[in-house]
Amino acid sequence: MKTAFITGITGQDGSYLAKLLLEKGYKVHGGVRRISQPETTRLKLLGIADQVELHEFDLIEQNNIFRIIRQIDMDEFYNLAAQSFVGASWEVPVYTAEVDAMAVVKILDALRTLRPEARFYQASTSEMFGLVQEVPQRETTPLYPRSPYGVAKVYGHYITMNYRESFGLHASSGILFNHESPLRGKEFVTRKITLGLAELARGGEAPIELGNMDARRDWGFAGDYVEGMWRMLQQDVADDYVLATGVTTTIRDFFTYAAEELGMDLAWEGEGEGETATDRKSGKLVMKVNPKFYRPAEVELLIGDASKAQEKLGWKASVDVRGLAGMMAKSDYDALA
Repeated sequence: MKTAFITGITGQDGSYLAKLLLEKGYKVHGGVRRISQPETTRLKLLGIADQVELHEFDLIEQNNIFRIIRQIDMDEFYNLAAQSFVGASWEVPVYTAEVDAMAVVKILDALRTLRPEARFYQASTSEMFGLVQEVPQRETTPLYPRSPYGVAKVYGHYITMNYRESFGLHASSGILFNHESPLRGKEFVTRKITLGLAELARGGEAPIELGNMDARRDWGFAGDYVEGMWRMLQQDVADDYVLATGVTTTIRDFFTYAAEELGMDLAWEGEGEGETATDRKSGKLVMKVNPKFYRPAEVELLIGDASKAQEKLGWKASVDVRGLAGMMAKSDYDALA
């Protein structure tokens, strides 16, 4: 039986990954922040809350990291925890740097010292590409981050590569493009859309307020992407891989797909700050643009080339963006019954 440790185990990706590893016969440990009562809702929704062992794990505290890594005889370490909300990274840039950048080198150095045979996965992100230098983006595309979150993740990505090359650690980074699910946090735009539409479909009146509707993302299903994480650590040689669908979609189109799942027929009007969407069937205003949700520096276009992952890992996304939007909208609608 292999043993895995997952930071961020109570998050979207951590929960799906824990479920996958349990199904593969792993013993699964997870790190949670020091709070009086860990938030285990996602683990409970997946029916695995009583099958994982949780430990207090502070990404900022070096001694805590060393104690946990010394205590658990782990075969694989998945670092999924982060300050992962891009918008908030401008409000808490120093904290974002501590958690998303410096914590990575603390973990890597503890593994190098205590468990050099363990395999390590770093959650990198398509936000590192930022002001994209190449379309589509692949593992060799130059990085140009456009947020404190993206900048911090670039450090985590490169320090993982550095420890792999300097000390021979089996350390891989997954450059994951946007991946969503019904377990996505409510502060993320996709879940904000599907939950808001579900509330409107259930009789609500408040329109959803969004920012740049023309921003384009490569959206996939988180359940597919954790399979790719696991496959990276099963390779004989560590490496970095892009995981993506290869399809880019505007926020406007994602909104439309989710609305269609709930039986809405949208009429779009205006441009920029004056753009709105109305449901023709009910006459309700369902969306309006609010400039406060614009980013200080926008990432306009992300689309990934996952051909390396397909060739070497045998990985490919199975859920397209329309199916994803429909899945999330239906889940939120059913949950409000």
